Amino acid sequence: ELNSAGVKDENVTVIFGCGTHRAVKPDEAEELIGKEAIKRLKFVSHCCTDPELVYVGTTKTHGNKVYINRIFAEADVRVLLGDVNYHYYAGYGGGRKSVLPAVSGEVTIKQNHALMVSSNAKAGNLQDNPVHIDMTEAARLAKVDFILNIVENKEGKIVRAFAGDLEAAFLEAVKLVDEMYRVYVDRRAEIVVVSSGGHPADINLYQACKGLDNALDVAKRGGVIILVAECLEGHGNQVFYDWMSRLGDQKTVEKEIKRNFLIGGHKAYYLLKALQNHPLILVSTLPDFYATSIFKFKTARAINDALNEAFKLTGSASRVWAIPVGNYTLAIFKSPEEKT
Repeated sequence: ELNSAGVKDENVTVIFGCGTHRAVKPDEAEELIGKEAIKRLKFVSHCCTDPELVYVGTTKTHGNKVYINRIFAEADVRVLLGDVNYHYYAGYGGGRKSVLPAVSGEVTIKQNHALMVSSNAKAGNLQDNPVHIDMTEAARLAKVDFILNIVENKEGKIVRAFAGDLEAAFLEAVKLVDEMYRVYVDRRAEIVVVSSGGHPADINLYQACKGLDNALDVAKRGGVIILVAECLEGHGNQVFYDWMSRLGDQKTVEKEIKRNFLIGGHKAYYLLKALQNHPLILVSTLPDFYATSIFKFKTARAINDALNEAFKLTGSASRVWAIPVGNYTLAIFKSPEEKT
């Protein structure tokens, strides 16, 4: 479509929005944009520590100095591509996240992500969410012209695409995500069994914890949450491991997030937050040394064993909720009064 509008291939640059992550490998780039496009278009991976980053302004609400990728900043037209789904502390992925963190500087990203300790920074919430507000203001400063966002089903197939204004198109996609994946219950349960959705969502504990977080609202305080995740590749993130083993409690992790946010630290924060209110049982292949000593889970090798342990803790008459696709599903408690 760009070609038909008179835009030549040599005038298009694809920027992979890596945030603070490593650069995209050539085979990954080909998978992301296709064999034909990879031959025709220039592509670069954003580096958040690039000395050539451009300052575009300071966010009004939280005073975050916004530095972004120079190629992106100097482009005549800036288009964002992405997918919208639930996100730990931004509320939802997609939209403005393709600027911050995707093509932003490390200092900008760290200041934004330090806002995640707010009680409003949670999956499925945009209202008064400081992370979302800061990201949106940063994206406005970057002068985004157009976005194309998709929503996928749990098989990874595109359900619908949304195009147009930075905020309007994103919010339409958010509505569909909620229609597809937000589930309400009118009672909290003593036991919640949640699967992270199978491979690749449970390839390691770092990935699997998304399912755990999405289940918290429907478990009673003190109720047991059973996380079912194979974790063939272990813990999955060194910062996650280090912070759990070295810092060990939520308040200390929260201070470290505010002082020096590192990707992986947020997983430690949310896991420790869950442990404050719930016994957690992990059904996985993860060695007990890691699961129990470092990540503070009780362990079981089968779901039935985990359920037996949970019933011992909560009583034989306990209510059980089961969430089979926890990486996509956001389970929310809503009282009958709220529903009316």
